[in-house]
Amino acid sequence: MKNRKLKNSELGRKSTEEAMQAPRTPLIIILDNIRSLNNIGSVFRTADAFLIEKIYLCGITATPPHKDIHKTALGATDSVVWEYREDAVELVKALTQQGLEVHAIEQAEGATYLNEYSPTLGGKTAFVLGNEVKGVQQAVVEAAGKVIEIPQEGAKHSLNIAVTTGVVCWDFYQKLMAKKR
Repeated sequence: MKNRKLKNSELGRKSTEEAMQAPRTPLIIILDNIRSLNNIGSVFRTADAFLIEKIYLCGITATPPHKDIHKTALGATDSVVWEYREDAVELVKALTQQGLEVHAIEQAEGATYLNEYSPTLGGKTAFVLGNEVKGVQQAVVEAAGKVIEIPQEGAKHSLNIAVTTGVVCWDFYQKLMAKKR
């Protein structure tokens, strides 16, 4: 049979322990005041899929354990390192001082379109994703200093935070893997 759908047992999934020990993609996700618990859970699943190094949950962003996060994370809160920080601006400044490239994922003057963005090989990067209505706080955009925008052609020019995370993580991952080849 051509294009037979694989069974879960055929996927070669890592156990939670194996995933936690696996080499990580040098990318950190910072969630800035995310309201939806389902979006938070979805970000955890994306982070697990690409072995993202860490998620920071900032401001009003809820933290595990929570049944609504678990509903969409499907256990990924156990296979992704995460930490809560109250102030996203302070976090971005601290990560920048540690030598990370910090990019706000936002629509802003001077933004680099995602298709033109190229990750730095050998360093660590952080992406800041913002509130479902207000986006990344202006103070966080300024602290990050660099902005990446996903080009959009439709009328809304707005993607759900979970979709945005999937797009930018996939883009980062595939570009990084291509550079390593």
